[in-house]
Amino acid sequence: MKVLALKIKEASLSVLPVMLIVVIIFFTPLVDLSGVEIAAFLVSSVMLVVGIGLFNMGADLAMSPMGEHIGSGLSKSGKPALLLIICFAMGVMITVAEPDLTVLAGQVSDMVKNYVLIGVVGVGVGLFLMLSIIRTVKNKPLPQYLMFFYLLLFALVAVMILRDGNGFAALAFDSGGVTTGPITVPFIMALGIGIASTVGHSKSAENNFGSIAFCSVGPVLAVVAIGLTSKGKVNYTLPDYSMPSSLGSKLLHTLLETMGEVAIALVLIAGMFFILQFTLLKLPAKKLFQILYGIIYTFVGLVIFMTAVKVGFMPVGFKIGTQLSQRVHPAILVAFGFLTGIVTVLAEPAIHVLNKQVEQVTEGTVSSRSMMIALAGGVGISIALSIVRIIFDFSVLYYLIPGYIISLGLSLLVPGMYTAIAFDSGGVASGPLTSSFILPFAIGVCSVMQGVDKIPLDAFGVVAMVAMTPLITIQLLGFRAVTAQRVRRRRAMARILAADDEQIIEFM
Repeated sequence: MKVLALKIKEASLSVLPVMLIVVIIFFTPLVDLSGVEIAAFLVSSVMLVVGIGLFNMGADLAMSPMGEHIGSGLSKSGKPALLLIICFAMGVMITVAEPDLTVLAGQVSDMVKNYVLIGVVGVGVGLFLMLSIIRTVKNKPLPQYLMFFYLLLFALVAVMILRDGNGFAALAFDSGGVTTGPITVPFIMALGIGIASTVGHSKSAENNFGSIAFCSVGPVLAVVAIGLTSKGKVNYTLPDYSMPSSLGSKLLHTLLETMGEVAIALVLIAGMFFILQFTLLKLPAKKLFQILYGIIYTFVGLVIFMTAVKVGFMPVGFKIGTQLSQRVHPAILVAFGFLTGIVTVLAEPAIHVLNKQVEQVTEGTVSSRSMMIALAGGVGISIALSIVRIIFDFSVLYYLIPGYIISLGLSLLVPGMYTAIAFDSGGVASGPLTSSFILPFAIGVCSVMQGVDKIPLDAFGVVAMVAMTPLITIQLLGFRAVTAQRVRRRRAMARILAADDEQIIEFM
């Protein structure tokens, strides 16, 4: 219980900044939040704290150990075909039931059917998880793979836009961001670490990361494929973001729906794990009970978390976006976006899992504090730039293409470890709060400034921006660390040479 209390305390410190911003807005004339809305938001904030605490506990007890045991167990089996088949199946199953993707699919159901989007994205994740495993086993540098697939991706996007200019480009990049959500991240990261440790590449920190980076590329390519094969213009209808649509009699429906989504995700993962347990892994009973308890913590935590963001955060995010854009100067709107981006990333549950694993694997070379600062700054910049894009009405590709060129260029200048961590961080940063608070906020701003018809082109893409900027900030962190290390070496060498010169002079 002491560990759980500590987890909840950490979660409260993460959620508090978001809550304070909304409470301050409530006491200003900028946004007309009713008493019911602010009460629902505050209750949702408390639920968010409890949910994140329980989820982080579950990730430590179940999600990460399951992924690591499956990765190491399959690698030790000496059956590479079985390893790849299981990883493909796990990638598809986890993605199909990922709550983040379900939230996004529900907001774009008029553009593409829910089951089509989720199914195609699932296949994309499965295929690229297989490619990630192959890279890890063969111990190949990550930047080469990323360079190839992103160049291919942008070539296909260019063909799609030149053909009919439809609105699938922004949705495609958003899909890559939301796919790596709270269930996917701890499991896939641990799976990669387990495989790397078994095949003997764990001493290279680069090989412990990179799986999330691959699993973020697959969905983008998959949705681009939908765009290339679709005909006609994209249709979009603004969802009902009003608070009454989530409260009252509909609250029970939202809760049951969320329980079903999370249960499907965990049953698929746990089912595959227990099949492998009885056929291959043979873990002791004590370890199995620990994992079972962790699954229960994860289920309860995610249900509370996802219900809170759907009921309290999506309506408030949309309303703040619509009313601020009507009442404040665009520069203030951009500044608010920057501040919101910084504090939102603090509350993303998967961020804390990633930061902890990075600090452990790198043995403190990359601290969780420096990771958090770099991620918060990157996400804040991404939201601010997204608001600028909405105001001036231009394509997200004007950001993404130069941004990825810079990211891939930096990958040639910094150690592979930082590149792998950076591209993993990009997928992790765009979690549930991004798709259920930041995206509705951007949709609200766009609906006022550019109209509903422009939402697929101008509002969507904000998740992609959140996923891209950490690639640059984390690699800059690595560039700074490498530069500082070189300076220290030069100073040490200078001191040694100076000492040698003094000895020579004394001898003479």
